[in-house]
Amino acid sequence: MARQQAVFLLAWALALGVMSSMASAAIVEHVFNVENVTVRKLCYDHVITAVNGALPGPTIQVTEGDTLVVHVFNKSPYNVTIHWHGVFQLLSSWADGPSYITQCPIPPGGNYTYNFTITAQEGTLWWHAHVSFLRATVYGALIILPKSGHYPFPTPYEEFPIILGEWWNANVIDLQTQAQALGTGPNNSDAFTINGRPGDLYPCSKNCTYKLNAVHGQTYMLRLINAALNNQLFFKIANHKFTVVAVDASYTNPYVTDVAVLAPGQTVDVLLTTDQTPGAYYMAASPYFSAQNAPPPDNTTTTGILIYDELPYTSPIMPLLPALNDTPTAHTFSSSLTSLVGSPNWRPVPTKLDEQLLWTVGLSVAPCGPSNACTGVPNIPTLRLSASINNASFQFPTSLSILQAHFFNVTGIYTADLPDQPPLKFDYTNPANSNNSALAFAFKSTRVKQVKYNATVEIVFQDTTIIGAENHPMHLHGYNFHVVGQGFGNFDPVNDPKKYNLVNSVIRNTIGVPVGGWATIRFQANNPGAWILHCHLDAHLTMGLATVIVVDNGPTPSSTLPPPPPDLPQC
Repeated sequence: MARQQAVFLLAWALALGVMSSMASAAIVEHVFNVENVTVRKLCYDHVITAVNGALPGPTIQVTEGDTLVVHVFNKSPYNVTIHWHGVFQLLSSWADGPSYITQCPIPPGGNYTYNFTITAQEGTLWWHAHVSFLRATVYGALIILPKSGHYPFPTPYEEFPIILGEWWNANVIDLQTQAQALGTGPNNSDAFTINGRPGDLYPCSKNCTYKLNAVHGQTYMLRLINAALNNQLFFKIANHKFTVVAVDASYTNPYVTDVAVLAPGQTVDVLLTTDQTPGAYYMAASPYFSAQNAPPPDNTTTTGILIYDELPYTSPIMPLLPALNDTPTAHTFSSSLTSLVGSPNWRPVPTKLDEQLLWTVGLSVAPCGPSNACTGVPNIPTLRLSASINNASFQFPTSLSILQAHFFNVTGIYTADLPDQPPLKFDYTNPANSNNSALAFAFKSTRVKQVKYNATVEIVFQDTTIIGAENHPMHLHGYNFHVVGQGFGNFDPVNDPKKYNLVNSVIRNTIGVPVGGWATIRFQANNPGAWILHCHLDAHLTMGLATVIVVDNGPTPSSTLPPPPPDLPQC
């Protein structure tokens, strides 16, 4: 592995040495028309909300240092915001996009311009709606090219975004409304997609399967993005291995595998060499499902086709995908990744800690509401499913965004009292917890964690078996973080830190907390603003598995958040 890392860094250094000039920063401008369009999938016509009439929406390509300006016109009948997933938004928290966190939604007929600079980042990110379930169809790739013009590995022959998605034969807003009314999760999706297309194995889909034409003997970079709403996904290509070189726009040591695992929100860059017998090979994605005491998801497979040299074909070769509940494969992939020390924008692991937090994450229950007709908890219509961090189920404000309340010192919108430790310590991963009603209740509140500028923060996410254990993909806005450790069972504060990787731990913005286990992240809070931290399974986000980390301003103008733009949407 050390030799592979040295080869990669040498290639990068040589490329820098022959570089003749540095690309100058540019202003990259786009127009997003968010509108309802009719598309035909799975044998039926459906009306969906999309950007510029396309699914996925437009791919945005910028270079590190560029300023991105996106004019959003909301021509749909729904409120909308756009989140630039993984972008730091240094001193531009107002442009981050989550509704009621950094802005109020853009109403139907309204418009807003997102304007921000891409700083100290390169790689594969993406953008998506961040209000209601619109993310199911409002999304696209955001590719940040290196300012140097070179990667820390040999330049691939070609690059392709591969966006994994999820499809319902239903209006996703109605789907969410029904789930909230019944106090349960949404209905299963009807298909998964690759670049918006279900693939050969679904009805009426064979003629529009995604195809990637490749030349034999070349190396390609596939920029994998999981844009699915509620499912983690395995990804394989028949008879091929590939090399992981980056995740969440952070370079990794080269990791050779024949399967990638992506939680919703995560990206994985892989190098694929077309070194097999020329022919046709399926690329395929299927769900990884870890939830205990829950009905299984749509256990189907989406496919695309890798075709060598545009040869005619009849039956592409199909990969053998992992089982639906193959936690060992998922964990091996996640825990095997390490960061490429010395690569562009790499940062060392923080070792001096100012904040050490232990946050339980998982499902819970809450009162159903006036109808008392909920179905989320079997045989108890007075209860609905909820979700929480340290027994606090997040309630989004509606009259003002949290960032506005913080910036203008408006009280009554949130309280900065989310517990640093679980309010009740218990055997977090004991299966008997699923039947313990005393542990299950989590009531709604808008409780956040406030930290000082430049504080170094460690968070241990601890899954629980209340209702049932599950792998929770946790995403932090505004930051990358080091994943210094992860494992199964209850976190051991004495022995588990001894096994932390403080040298080259993988750097991400979204981490899947192992089912019935824990994961520890570290970051330096050097970006003032209000940053939502949430589960990227939207069903759990809407149930309350979220909080906000409010980072104070620093002592200088260069560490102080400027006022909001004058056209920021109001509630």
